[in-house]
Amino acid sequence: MRKLFAVIRREFMVRVNTRAFVISTVLGPVLMGSLFVVPMLLESRDRAPKRIVVLDAASGEFGARITGALAAARRGEGADAPPRYEVIRVQSGVGNLAPFDSLMLLTGAKREVPGALVGLVLVTDSAIDTGRLHYYGSNVGSLSEMGDLQRTIRQAVIAERLGREGVDPSVLARATAPVSLETSRVSNGQLSGESGESSFILAYVMSFLLYMALLLYGTQVMGSVVEEKSNRIMEVLVSSLTPFELMLGKVVGVGSVALLQLGIWTGSAKLLTSQRAAIAGMLGAAPSDAGSMPIPAISGSLLAVYLTFFVLGFFLYSAAYAAVAATVSTQQEAQQAAMPVTLCIVAGLMLMFGLLDEPNGTLARTLSMIPLFAPFVTPVRYSLSPLPLSEVLASAGMTGLGVLGVAWVAARIYRVGILMYGKRASVAEIFRWIRTG
Repeated sequence: MRKLFAVIRREFMVRVNTRAFVISTVLGPVLMGSLFVVPMLLESRDRAPKRIVVLDAASGEFGARITGALAAARRGEGADAPPRYEVIRVQSGVGNLAPFDSLMLLTGAKREVPGALVGLVLVTDSAIDTGRLHYYGSNVGSLSEMGDLQRTIRQAVIAERLGREGVDPSVLARATAPVSLETSRVSNGQLSGESGESSFILAYVMSFLLYMALLLYGTQVMGSVVEEKSNRIMEVLVSSLTPFELMLGKVVGVGSVALLQLGIWTGSAKLLTSQRAAIAGMLGAAPSDAGSMPIPAISGSLLAVYLTFFVLGFFLYSAAYAAVAATVSTQQEAQQAAMPVTLCIVAGLMLMFGLLDEPNGTLARTLSMIPLFAPFVTPVRYSLSPLPLSEVLASAGMTGLGVLGVAWVAARIYRVGILMYGKRASVAEIFRWIRTG
């Protein structure tokens, strides 16, 4: 047992003491923090109203209606929402575009220039029939800004058309007021406080973390075996440990590194979510801006389910990668031979998207009982819809049996393959190793 712990400690320390581990571990919280901070910074930066001018060359109150609609536009909802635009109306008379050139000189100018404008809206009677207005501005490359501007002006044009036809625009405005569907997740008859967006984000993040851990650390197990075979260190190691102990030490050691990094990332995410209102205040954003972000919350039961299947999935695929490495002699051969294992991991991630519409369907239940896919499927199902404890235990049990089966096969391949050099083993030779190992 002491020798096994020595292998585990070596595999753990070799990877933790690398610059790549430190950078990736720090980079994770930094990226998560940017997902919190950048939207708030953009929101606080964009709270200043944009100064635009409406050049009214139309008849009647068309220009005044456009001006009023733009002045009423707000960033966000609620009484404290700041205005989106600072609007100036310039009346030039019907069809008179004389002020256009002078206003264009101010459009897009630096803020220090007196009377500087962000944009210019040209209003003429032709817009009533053609539905086309012209906007000249410095921010036309912003799709979100142009979309908001177009929606605001569109409502004003429709209201003007109705008014000229003798229809009360306020009636249509009330009838066509936008309807938003707010989603809330219900767990065991009680509200969980999560929206549909946060449930999707949580499912995606969990699957992606498992996917990245399997590819990054699973391939490290494979690379470690190939390296020791090529350096002939393996011959020395197997004189002190059994091949199974050596494989188990590598898998557990590398897996501990993955769990350590995952724990740091999870703790950072928990800290950021609990302090998001304070962070919003430090950045000058409104607390409502932080509360409206679809940030997922991880319950204790979900975390337990995820960690359980994370460990099971890591052991299963790492043992498979170790078995693949035992059949080859070079890193190039290992990459080719590991393709079936990698494709199973990719398939597990892709299957996650198919479960979002029906997490408790027949396909989802079936995949939960397949050890190769259960580490991806079951935690996602649990995050989307509550699962009975019996079904979770059955899935974990089947995955555990799969781990034992893969470990048994991998150990028999490993026992023979680690001392085989030269050409890559054929499929027939691998089956012979399994029978005789």
